[in-house]
Amino acid sequence: MHIESTSSSVRETAGGEALSIGTEAAPKLSRLITYRTVSSRDPQQVSIEEFDSFIDALPELFPLVHRNLPVERVNGHGLLYRWQGNGTDDDGGPVVLMAHYDVVPVEDPASWIHPPFSGEIADGRIWGRGSLDDKGSLAAILEAVEQLLAAGFIPVRDIYLSFGNNEETAGDTAEAAAALLAGRGIRPWLVLDEGGAVAGQAFPFVDRPVAVVGVSEKGILDVELSTEDAGGHASTPHRRGATARLARAITRLDAKPLPALLPEPTVEMIGRLASSARFPARLVFGNLRIFRRPLTRVLARMGGEPGALTRTTVVVTQLHGSSASNVIASRATANANIRVAVGETVAGTVQRLERIIADSSVSLRVIEGNEPSPVSATDNAQFALLEQTITAVFPDAVTAPYIMLGGTDSRRFTGICDAVYRFAPFRMSRQDRANIHADNESLGIETFGEGILFYTRLLRGLGAGQ
Repeated sequence: MHIESTSSSVRETAGGEALSIGTEAAPKLSRLITYRTVSSRDPQQVSIEEFDSFIDALPELFPLVHRNLPVERVNGHGLLYRWQGNGTDDDGGPVVLMAHYDVVPVEDPASWIHPPFSGEIADGRIWGRGSLDDKGSLAAILEAVEQLLAAGFIPVRDIYLSFGNNEETAGDTAEAAAALLAGRGIRPWLVLDEGGAVAGQAFPFVDRPVAVVGVSEKGILDVELSTEDAGGHASTPHRRGATARLARAITRLDAKPLPALLPEPTVEMIGRLASSARFPARLVFGNLRIFRRPLTRVLARMGGEPGALTRTTVVVTQLHGSSASNVIASRATANANIRVAVGETVAGTVQRLERIIADSSVSLRVIEGNEPSPVSATDNAQFALLEQTITAVFPDAVTAPYIMLGGTDSRRFTGICDAVYRFAPFRMSRQDRANIHADNESLGIETFGEGILFYTRLLRGLGAGQ
């Protein structure tokens, strides 16, 4: 009881500070949300003026940052700031803090409580597209640096702020930024991007929030399945045409998921949750050498996020056949979006799909594919620094590594840094997470303040984290 009381007291104190900081900085994030920096693979859908206006607003909102940190444009609308350190601990390379300011489109503005690009501050929250993904992190980073500059703080090593403009379309700005640093012979000591969060209600039988820090990402693979046929008029169909064979291939993939395994980062994540889990999960989580196989089977059968933790996932997202309702398709295609598990490869996954489909008339073509990211360590100084900072700002949370199911810009930096992590320092309930890329995305003001505190303490803690 004494420990709980102390933790509660610490959280109350930090919460008051976070609310004050968040309240002061909220109008800045609010304004950044008003710029419609929507990403699209179709250049006609992108308003360059909105991106320009966003960039033009930054010096006004964060004047000390722009007075003291040189910034260069990368790939058109990417931004790379350099905060020069005092050189007292620069042997290991700089720190790169990442975020992106492009956002996904809004499907139906009328379904939002507050207009999606209003940046409205109401009910203790900052509302709008990008508040969580990922303008909130960008604003928190800049506000933390702004406050540290005002206090006369100088970091012990160089700090780079790398902000992307096309993360949502898996664009090439982050790759260009990494190449720029590599060309200058720079190998970062630590790279931190969006990804995990302080997740509430995320794990069954675990009541405490879990600060999940991404140590790797699944590979992302798009494969086109295609079949061809003579086609013809729909009034004279024949059996096993292109669409029928394509449908059979799809149902075979759906009926036979790829093998389920628990990779080591997931095993470590579950093990770290053991002390905070209720019975019987505590028994299972704490004895994975005994329960690893049965737990893997249980998670795999649950599907959704638990199932995705255990295997390479395959889902058909797009279908195309004939261009007219009364014409038999001469060619039918489907796009399978695949998230390749850590430990698997793109080539090996395609071979598995071919064996499952077992139909030589169905062709598989890789549209785009990235291998899973390397796994960053959890027993190094970098992860220890992250964990210490998380504990200081979120004392009620358990820190645990995990493998990201989605993709981030940070995967472009794994070639120049061995310590790449993915963590957005915000508390996110199950509903908050569901609102990302959906309606009513918003960020609590106190939560925003906690994020600013996190980046501030992370930068201050660099000297102690070596």
